Amino acid sequence: MRSLRYSLIYWAYKMSGAFNQIRVENLTMAYGANVVMRSLDFTLKSGEVSMVMGASGCGKSTLLKHLIGLERAQSGNIYYGEQRFDPEEAQSDSIRRNFGVLFQSGALWSSLSLAENVAMPLELYTELGPREIAEVVNFKLSLVGLAGVGDRYPSELSGGMRKRAGLARAIALDPKVLFFDEPSAGLDPLSSRRLDELILQIREVLGATIVVVSHELASIFTIADHALYLDVDSKALLAEGKPAELLEDPSVDLKVKRFLRRDIQK
Repeated sequence: MRSLRYSLIYWAYKMSGAFNQIRVENLTMAYGANVVMRSLDFTLKSGEVSMVMGASGCGKSTLLKHLIGLERAQSGNIYYGEQRFDPEEAQSDSIRRNFGVLFQSGALWSSLSLAENVAMPLELYTELGPREIAEVVNFKLSLVGLAGVGDRYPSELSGGMRKRAGLARAIALDPKVLFFDEPSAGLDPLSSRRLDELILQIREVLGATIVVVSHELASIFTIADHALYLDVDSKALLAEGKPAELLEDPSVDLKVKRFLRRDIQK
């Protein structure tokens, strides 16, 4: 109970500074002369699950890297609430502290146990003592269904368990925004469905804004409040909205509907 009580208190403290939304304005992503996407304009609402989808090579993961500051835009702006986010500016570090990221592989430190992996951000960025950190770690592992396995190492886990352990670390600091890069990659359908359910559960517990890069139809239709379709040919945002509504809207480009139906006929 102490760990639950602490986490709720810490969560309330973190969320006391309102985080409104993610706003992208006229964003162009490029590697030198190679333009990946141009003139992106969209808003991701606070507390919603937003899916970034599109064909391979369209720039889904590149967009995520721009949103978390691993890449700098060729032009345009990204805002978190009313704060402009530029990875090269010192004040952007305070924005990054509100991020949690789950990479495709889980990106766990192989030489550390699960508990040590989850504890690391708490040791680096809080003033909590060892006992308090252990309580938070146990709570976060319990939240993702890994209670009692904190002493195991990543090599001892299945792919699905490693993803959940990576998620426990991503939520260690109760982030206001969570980013997932192809979370279902390499998982069987059952593990993928369980991860989708866990993402929704985490959204309810943390009240976080969630951004997911995915091409998995089951996940797109199950957890997305909002979806963005990036078009590899036009290098532009071709459509956005609720996935089911995009299928029914006669004004939506046929390419988007084919993607959502997996109809490869042209």
